[in-house]
Amino acid sequence: MRAEGTKQKGGFFETVRTLIYTVLIAIFIRTFGFEPFNIPSGSMIPTLLVGDYLFVSKFSYGYSRFSMPFGLGPFDGRILYTEPERGDVAVFKLPRDNSTDYIKRIVGLPGDTIQMRNSVLYLNGEAVRRESAGDYIPQDRGAGQTAKQYVEILPNGRSYMILEQQVNGALDNTPVYTVPPDHFFAMGDNRDQSLDSRVISGVGFIPKENLVGRAEVMFFSVNGEASLFEVWKWPFAIRFGRIFQSIE
Repeated sequence: MRAEGTKQKGGFFETVRTLIYTVLIAIFIRTFGFEPFNIPSGSMIPTLLVGDYLFVSKFSYGYSRFSMPFGLGPFDGRILYTEPERGDVAVFKLPRDNSTDYIKRIVGLPGDTIQMRNSVLYLNGEAVRRESAGDYIPQDRGAGQTAKQYVEILPNGRSYMILEQQVNGALDNTPVYTVPPDHFFAMGDNRDQSLDSRVISGVGFIPKENLVGRAEVMFFSVNGEASLFEVWKWPFAIRFGRIFQSIE
């Protein structure tokens, strides 16, 4: 009986040790590898829809204290730093509180000038090319509203879809912004429905320290048309076509 008791006790501690190792490995991957995020708002439609779940690579831009759980990194600045490229979809900590996660597209690098004129993005005094792509028609309630759709093409060749729901909206004509050193300018692809760097008091320029990582791939997506208790609707609420879709 004593041998059995010893074995059971050993089995219990072995289970606890395995759980601890599992948690530590998960924390390590989340901190230094990939962290999951979900999309709660429509500011990045059509690229990202409400209900998308995605992985963000933490190593893409190096590491800052915001790479660590609860922002408790033991250092300032960034280590192993690689500068974002124009067109990257990046997650960052909102500068005004250093805790809220935001996701937008990087359009301006340090030293760039940015301006919106009549809904057109100007980068360093030159209009960024865009081409009409017809009407955007949402397929479900998490996909936003009908809007005009354009392909925007940055000087480095990166291209992506943007939406315009109105001509000359509140943020379609702005002053000229000059991006400070070690900061970035980011905008939502859903141009008339995005609080972003165009609102200096809202988001403003993003310090490089606040970068969390680059959005890489969606691993799940739901359209919000099935509640937690409507199990029979779950299969119809999953956007199967978006699973494992890369983020451009």
